Amino acid sequence: MILIPGFYKWMILIPGFYKSYVVYLGSHSHGSEAKLSDIKRVKNSHYELLGSFTKSKEEAKNKIFYSYTKNINGFAAMLEDEEAAQLAKHPEVISVFLNKGKKLHTTRSWSFLGLERDGWIPVSSLWTRARKLIGGRYFNKGYAAFVGPLNSTYNTSRDNDSGHGTHTLSTAGGNFVPGANVFGNGNGTASGGSPNARVAAYKVCWPPVNGSGECFDADIMAAFDAAISDGVNVISVSLGGDTPAEFFEDSIAIGAFHASRKGIVVVASAGNAGPAPLTVTNSAPWLITVGASTLDREFTSYVALGNRRHLKGTSLSEKGLPAAKFYPLISGEGANAADSSAGVRDSLCLPGTLDPKKVKGKILVCLRGITGRVEKGEEALLAGAVGMILANDEFSGNELIADAHVLPAAHVNFTDGQAAIAYINSTRIPVAFITRVKTELETKPAPSMAAFSSRGPNIMEPSILKPDITAPGVDIIASFSLAVSPSGEEFDKRRISFNTDSGTSMSCPHVSGIAGLLKTLHPDWSPASIRSAIVTSARTRGNNLEPILDSATNLKATPFDYGAGHIRPNRAMDPGLVYDLTENDYLNFLCARGYNQSQIKLFLGKPYPCPKSFSLADFNYPSIIVPNLNESVTVTRRVKNVGSPGEYFAYVKAPPGVSVLVKPKNLKFKRSGEEKTFQVTLKSTSTYGPRDYVFGRLVWSDGKHFVKSPLVVKQ
Repeated sequence: MILIPGFYKWMILIPGFYKSYVVYLGSHSHGSEAKLSDIKRVKNSHYELLGSFTKSKEEAKNKIFYSYTKNINGFAAMLEDEEAAQLAKHPEVISVFLNKGKKLHTTRSWSFLGLERDGWIPVSSLWTRARKLIGGRYFNKGYAAFVGPLNSTYNTSRDNDSGHGTHTLSTAGGNFVPGANVFGNGNGTASGGSPNARVAAYKVCWPPVNGSGECFDADIMAAFDAAISDGVNVISVSLGGDTPAEFFEDSIAIGAFHASRKGIVVVASAGNAGPAPLTVTNSAPWLITVGASTLDREFTSYVALGNRRHLKGTSLSEKGLPAAKFYPLISGEGANAADSSAGVRDSLCLPGTLDPKKVKGKILVCLRGITGRVEKGEEALLAGAVGMILANDEFSGNELIADAHVLPAAHVNFTDGQAAIAYINSTRIPVAFITRVKTELETKPAPSMAAFSSRGPNIMEPSILKPDITAPGVDIIASFSLAVSPSGEEFDKRRISFNTDSGTSMSCPHVSGIAGLLKTLHPDWSPASIRSAIVTSARTRGNNLEPILDSATNLKATPFDYGAGHIRPNRAMDPGLVYDLTENDYLNFLCARGYNQSQIKLFLGKPYPCPKSFSLADFNYPSIIVPNLNESVTVTRRVKNVGSPGEYFAYVKAPPGVSVLVKPKNLKFKRSGEEKTFQVTLKSTSTYGPRDYVFGRLVWSDGKHFVKSPLVVKQ
């Protein structure tokens, strides 16, 4: 969730100023098939509750702009700080939190053919209709509470301002579309992870407020409430907050909890705040949290320097250089305008810093950072450059992203960028050439972790490993809205039907589509079983048979980067064993987190006795993490056979400095659906004092299936 810098400060100083809050009350007493009388009763209860803290029930009606009446119990309202504080003390209220914005991590498209033919219809439980995109809803009241009254152009679920919704939805469930490409690059047949699925769009994100906060909690909860009632099977959430919040103060965690209770799989982005640790968001254990990694396809553009050195870059520039010859080369710092301040910022090619007399007819080297990658190219083009070399800063390392640049360009890594600058400084007449973009397939090594992908440990609950999994999230080609440009910049007037994009927003729908296929193949599997199948079948080695690398450092990645590893859909179809979780397991988890009885009752809708001795170490997650191993710890897990009868044996790769004992060492299953319990004892053998996290693996195998769980231990 995002606090807008400088915005709340002056609001708080104004006496009687109202802000929008979400008041979460847990679950409803009515069942999934709510009658009109039930909905009226719930709304009335909201008015009465808020009315007890205001002048009247009528005033409460005016303050409430959302009543969550179907699956989630609560409301969103404009309140004074004192009213919100008093509400938080009420025994029925689980939490009261500011309606804050989250970031994006919808829609005419060939991927949703049928919409154009049949017209727009509302979302319905009649999923048998012969349509691809069966409809959409929009939710903007929480957004309007911040920005003020909205005009009619906001009353639409169409993707008319970012292309993000079209891209992610088509990745999850788009049709087969032959001849998909971006300016002729990456040509092939596009399809979503579940290409035969019917899809529905729920728009909760709108133009940024003061540069951030597009998707507001009140709208997100309203969308979850509607989607659950509409009967969806999988919810794909390509958005999230920058600041982790306790689960009962997080709209995505709340909505996903209620969805999971109804058997709906919820998949969410890990976030784009990497490579810094402790940045992963959407970390609730009932979510599948997805990091981003590369795939074995690159859009290559080489830079030839005048000293005969070649730099491998990437790009999706629409055009090449006007002639196959060397051009003068200049750095952003060397191209400073006379009135530009000296220093490192000058190499960033920021607006107003370039001197057209120095830049015209040359290739310009710009350092990544502050402004957008394509925006730097626009500044270069306006100054008269014929091409641009976009060089990573040290923080971005080896991460390269192919953008639809507005001029011939190549994005190079930090080392190569430094080499280009060194060459410029070594000669009186530096020159260079940039080749046209070429699509290269089966590149190695792949996958590698994207530098931007948010990382663990899980700051909200260190005993739960997040992210769960990683999936393709760099330079992903998918359908795109014709209402916006491929670069997302207003100055860009181009329009294309398919575009690349990068982020955990792109990796999330890959997993959502796969979850949809698994739901079709195994309709009796719980959301936890589907997550387990995905997690325990993942791989941690690339196509060169070496460990997956972190593109930020070029060093070996860890489970804090990729969770269990890179997703393997075919293996997930037949995992052998799964680690299942029930509603009671999640409630026990909340008990262990310190939730009181009134809070638990409201989550469940009835009293729930918390176990006296439940340990988070025994929470039946498909990964095992011990955030504080002093001497020894024993954890308990149970696995369910979802394959043929057979016998599984335990194999362990122990984390360095830790001994691992599994008891029993073999599990024999006589039938499908049978469950067995085992214990893992981890003991420190290190004599070197405090150490950081170390990593290993537990594998159960019957010779055909390999059920792998990460072991993560901090001594």
